[in-house]
Amino acid sequence: MRSIGLDIGSKTVGIALTDEAHIAAHPHSVLARAGISDDVSAILTLVAKHSVTAVVVGIPFELSGRVGHRARRVLQLAHAVKARLPEGVSYHEQDERFTTAEAERALIASDVSRGKRKDVIDQHAAALILRAWLEKANRAQ
Repeated sequence: MRSIGLDIGSKTVGIALTDEAHIAAHPHSVLARAGISDDVSAILTLVAKHSVTAVVVGIPFELSGRVGHRARRVLQLAHAVKARLPEGVSYHEQDERFTTAEAERALIASDVSRGKRKDVIDQHAAALILRAWLEKANRAQ
């Protein structure tokens, strides 16, 4: 049983996965955006490959908590993914305000070079989204 976290941007989608015990979230990869249909297919391939039972999408709400332009763009892909999820795979949305900035700070603190940060920041942001969701889910139990 694993969950996948998605940090959907205009050019890339950061991917993170939990371990099988659902204890921790780990950066996995970055998917270059290729259009909604291709993006959904690539995400569903990962869902099947890793036996994912929950998909968690980071939604970039505005500071006020409202759904703004960026969130609406993210929700287009998120809802396309949700519509094609296999039976038994749940869909969740997680507030992702400031996750990219938090990931950037963590990578800088780890002395990751600027060039390398650009390549991995989205998957680290996805891991932060997934961790926040895991913590919320564990508190609810």
